[in-house]
Amino acid sequence: MAGLFDYEFQLEKINQHQPPLNKLNKVINWEIFRAPIEEALYVEPKAPGGRPPYDKLMMFKIVILQKYYNLSDEQTEFQIKDRLSFMQFLGLQIGDNVPDEKTIWLFKENLKEKKLSKTLFELFTSQLVNKGIVAREGSMVDASFVDAPRQRNSREDNADIKKGAIPLEFAKNKAKLSQKDTDAKWMTKNNERHYGYKNHVNADAKTKLITKFSVSSAAPHDSTELESIVNENDNILYADSAYRSAKIEEYLETKQCKSHVHEKGYRNNPLDAQQKLANSMKSKIRARVEHIFGFMTNSMNDALHMTSIGIKRIESNIGFLNLTYNLFRYEQLVRLQKVKIM
Repeated sequence: MAGLFDYEFQLEKINQHQPPLNKLNKVINWEIFRAPIEEALYVEPKAPGGRPPYDKLMMFKIVILQKYYNLSDEQTEFQIKDRLSFMQFLGLQIGDNVPDEKTIWLFKENLKEKKLSKTLFELFTSQLVNKGIVAREGSMVDASFVDAPRQRNSREDNADIKKGAIPLEFAKNKAKLSQKDTDAKWMTKNNERHYGYKNHVNADAKTKLITKFSVSSAAPHDSTELESIVNENDNILYADSAYRSAKIEEYLETKQCKSHVHEKGYRNNPLDAQQKLANSMKSKIRARVEHIFGFMTNSMNDALHMTSIGIKRIESNIGFLNLTYNLFRYEQLVRLQKVKIM
């Protein structure tokens, strides 16, 4: 009994400090995610005997936990066993079986194959929209680099990859190919070299909740993904001058979406005082989208640096990154009494 008392006493102490996962559990109805996960990952039951499979909803919560703290699979397994707050979040008690790193990895692979990150992201977003939490009073678009592990390839291999081809040496050696990222690309911005991908987001201007996203390599210009992330019912769009072009202005007009994209100055045609003032006014709202990436970097332990290889895994990971951000942002909005709990 003393052991049980100690356990409950420790939980009480933890709850007094209101850890982030505890706050999240209080406002999120996790059961909304169960049906799509179990349906997509359903397998025929095996013969009686053996250890029963882990609850899929709990495994999904492990992915959210992992994204928030930016943990590897090995670190995730250890931290669940080591931290009572993690066990409490997952509904586990001391002595319960904890999924090992291979089980966690395999679950994420299955999520990737079924493209569930986008499905679950869209499910939660639809709830936010249906409950009026996302009010559609303006949208903000922006992109952030997602840095991937840098590859050590020969010049010839890099030339093939740049052309979109798989180097012959990689094709001959499947083990080597599995460790090479042929989808990530280089890009220089503000004198900084980035290798990897981009997370393109459309976020509600009022709540800073992400409503749509797309993923590309790091190489394409931010504006190339705009049409992929504009929502059908966006009525006002805020964006920096990187998104300013005649083509985009025409596209937004066809969508009946008012453009609040920053105007761009040129060498022989600088912005006048009125244009600068207009840009300054737009910036007060547009800059809020940068808070999203700031949260991912600062509060989520540098989550915009990923160790995954290949566009499919990155798409899945970015989807869960954006969903995790939305879950914690929603909790914050409820806690600050900005919105009502769903």
